[in-house]
Amino acid sequence: MAELATVAKVATQTRAEQGTVTGRVPLTPVQARFFELDQPELHHYNQSMLLEIHGPAEASLFAGAIELLLIQHDTLRLRYANSHDAWQQILTASDAVVPFEKVDLSAIPESEQKALITDHAARLHASLNLQEGPLMRVALFDRGTQRNSYLFIVVHHLAVDGVSWRILLEDLQALYRQISSGEKPSLPAKTTSFKSWAERLIEHARSGGLRDELSYWCATVENSTVRLPLDHVGGTNTAASARTLSVSLNVDETRTLLQVMPAVYRTQINEVLLTALVRALSPWTGSRSLLVDLEGHGREEILEGVDLSRTVGWFTTIFPVVLDCGDAQTAVDALRSVKEQLRAIPNRGIGYGLLRYAADDGADAKRLASLPQAEVRFNYLGQVDRALLDSSMFTVASQSTGPAQSPQAQRTYLLNVIGTVSGGELRLEWTYSENIHTEETILRLAHGYIEELRELITQARAGDNASYSPSDFPQAKLSQEDLNKVLARLGGMGKETRK
Repeated sequence: MAELATVAKVATQTRAEQGTVTGRVPLTPVQARFFELDQPELHHYNQSMLLEIHGPAEASLFAGAIELLLIQHDTLRLRYANSHDAWQQILTASDAVVPFEKVDLSAIPESEQKALITDHAARLHASLNLQEGPLMRVALFDRGTQRNSYLFIVVHHLAVDGVSWRILLEDLQALYRQISSGEKPSLPAKTTSFKSWAERLIEHARSGGLRDELSYWCATVENSTVRLPLDHVGGTNTAASARTLSVSLNVDETRTLLQVMPAVYRTQINEVLLTALVRALSPWTGSRSLLVDLEGHGREEILEGVDLSRTVGWFTTIFPVVLDCGDAQTAVDALRSVKEQLRAIPNRGIGYGLLRYAADDGADAKRLASLPQAEVRFNYLGQVDRALLDSSMFTVASQSTGPAQSPQAQRTYLLNVIGTVSGGELRLEWTYSENIHTEETILRLAHGYIEELRELITQARAGDNASYSPSDFPQAKLSQEDLNKVLARLGGMGKETRK
């Protein structure tokens, strides 16, 4: 307790604007990257959810809740303008028209409802408008008195990210229940606005404090020359040609991955998943290293007095890393190496986007843009079913809701690997272009990836392969070689620590 008292700090409450926030907002790095890609049909790049509603579903109550949601969360009211080839974003006041509609399917046979829902949702996907709005649409599908209704919500990605959905669904449920019971609608206090965050982020980027990171990013990527093998040379990598296949671990394997392995190997889940990725792709690429773009939630604590815990917006960070297994002889050796490389990334990668898209120095931005670009993206989204409360009036419906982005869009990567945990199982979705790779190739890679994970899981269950690396003891400032000598002299430290 005495030692804790020496480092304890007084918690300070962040004061945020509680009224309607309006005005011009600087583009954050991930938003600037979106416009730089200059895709066709910019309005069609969305995130969406189709929710099954348990209990009565009153259209008028949902309309009222959506109206209040637009007032509470500023980014849902964003609008965009292109002036002299530069995009600007502006927060507007609340719209007079609530982007909500009811679709009556009660007289339609259930066998036909699925296709109608998919078609209607697809039209809503394509109907968002960056200039005039809205950036969000909601539809209530009334399926008849004997079947639960569906609620479809689509939001342009410029206004929302994966973390934002938890906030939106919590607030939507709270507002609906408050209105239905006659209570005065009330939500938790707003946290730091997206506008304030964007302004302070750009100020931070232009303060010069990130210049020291430039050499790190350049040295990390510039010598990466390995490209992915192609099954069909010259194929067009469009969204329309994208195909996805999934592989998964079972519940018991996933439990070991999430609970046992962090204790045995002193790792985070992302470090394990990326080690398996490098090792699975190595026989295919002929290289023990891999250039991959990683995604982070972007809500990093790099600015004083900022609280983003209940702020909706697109905060994602995207940054490159070259992961090299080097001369690692075993999967555990590779994990130790990858762990150290990932932990060397400054500030969880947020500086890369700031240097490339937000800093004043155009030469630095051009230098970063000229570096080799990753052909693989990896993103672990965590336990996605936690976006809904245990007491939620919603569950996620499984049926298709149409393409989230324009079929004409060019895919940025050859391989996009997304990991999620749902229902206690880790699932990996591998998305590729059928114009460039065959299903057999991707299926072989995906199954190889699962086998790499299972090898690590098996060793973790054995209980005698504790693995330490220098980042586990940051204050000691030891090399791996020196650490190995210390552990050897202590003898059995790993086993005793695990007991």
